[in-house]
Amino acid sequence: MGSKLDFSVLSRGEYPQWIWHGVLTMFELTLAAWLFAVVLGTVLAVVRMADSRVAKAFVASYVEYHQNVPMLVQIFLWYFGMPALLPRAAQQWLNAHNSEFLLAFIAIGLCMAAYVSEGLRGGIRSIPKSQLEAARAMGLSYLQASRLVVLPQALRIALPTLVSHSVLLFKNTSLAMTIGVAELTYATREIESQSFKTVEIYLLSTVIYLGVSVLIMAAGAGLENRYRIRTR
Repeated sequence: MGSKLDFSVLSRGEYPQWIWHGVLTMFELTLAAWLFAVVLGTVLAVVRMADSRVAKAFVASYVEYHQNVPMLVQIFLWYFGMPALLPRAAQQWLNAHNSEFLLAFIAIGLCMAAYVSEGLRGGIRSIPKSQLEAARAMGLSYLQASRLVVLPQALRIALPTLVSHSVLLFKNTSLAMTIGVAELTYATREIESQSFKTVEIYLLSTVIYLGVSVLIMAAGAGLENRYRIRTR
């Protein structure tokens, strides 16, 4: 007969503190990478709307790279490769300021910005060009027309896609454990290696990830319904 599950072991010693710290780090990494991805992705989408072929080619190349290279490889590149290109003073500053976390959120944010950019571009392409032309004719600059007329509508249209990308970003923060970021998956592995309670700790981790993902999707559905009502 198989052994019975014993979740009480997770409340012993420092395990609760490790789990709590892992959850907090997970949320911090998710929020930092998400804000970075949304801001950069919006900028990339606006740049790609411009008439410059060079700008469009740059953004297209950026998107192709980040969508076709595994995120884990990108994290490794930033953690093991990029610091070596920096001056020694910058390397020392990184080492003194939690370089694992900083480089992980940069790598994840850069990668997900490509997805955000494409999601917004899909929303932008569904808006008639006449709206941008009308805004320009009224005296607005290109950036003002994009910010005040085009992007608000594009955000509403692209909201379901952006929510899906947000869930993907949240789940991919678990990859940061490979470079030593003490988020939830890292804490899970440490507890499992010491307690040998594989099913219990990984089941708890699964429930936490699933619960947060469902909350993000529910929040997105609520926003989408709210915008739909306003539009009506």
